[in-house]
Amino acid sequence: MTLRPYGREAAVAYAHRWAYHRNPDFYNFDTLGGDCTNFASQCLYAGSGVMNYTPTFGWYYNSQYSRAPAWTGVPFFYNFLTRSKKSPGPVGAEVSIDEVQPGDFVQISFSGRIFSHNPVVVAVKGPALPENILVAAHSDDADYRPLSTYPVQAVRFLHILGVNR
Repeated sequence: MTLRPYGREAAVAYAHRWAYHRNPDFYNFDTLGGDCTNFASQCLYAGSGVMNYTPTFGWYYNSQYSRAPAWTGVPFFYNFLTRSKKSPGPVGAEVSIDEVQPGDFVQISFSGRIFSHNPVVVAVKGPALPENILVAAHSDDADYRPLSTYPVQAVRFLHILGVNR
């Protein structure tokens, strides 16, 4: 299995295209707990082009009823990306704010305990400060929203290292 480059530009372009709309190819989970990680997964897929159909622990979407928990769940998305076993699909690592790039992801905890929001980074405008990290997201739809405008209690950054093919 070879780690190939991740298409950051494609992920960001997808985020801009669908930030305020819903792609009809994917179910809208707004009424089922939120659509943020579904949107994040769509952006990630736009930049990776590879799903992982491993039952339970993979990362894939066929329909509302045929999808991996990692496609729509914040903690499962994190666990899939930071997995240690080599398997198909995008691979990520938790990094500090100064290592985040467009096409990466921010996971936000509003309570300080559970990470429950998963925006995609669309721009980094200067020094590594929350006001300079701009994101797109669903659930509370946004594009070019400064990270500093969220009532964050805890945050973690997921940098996409590449895509296993």
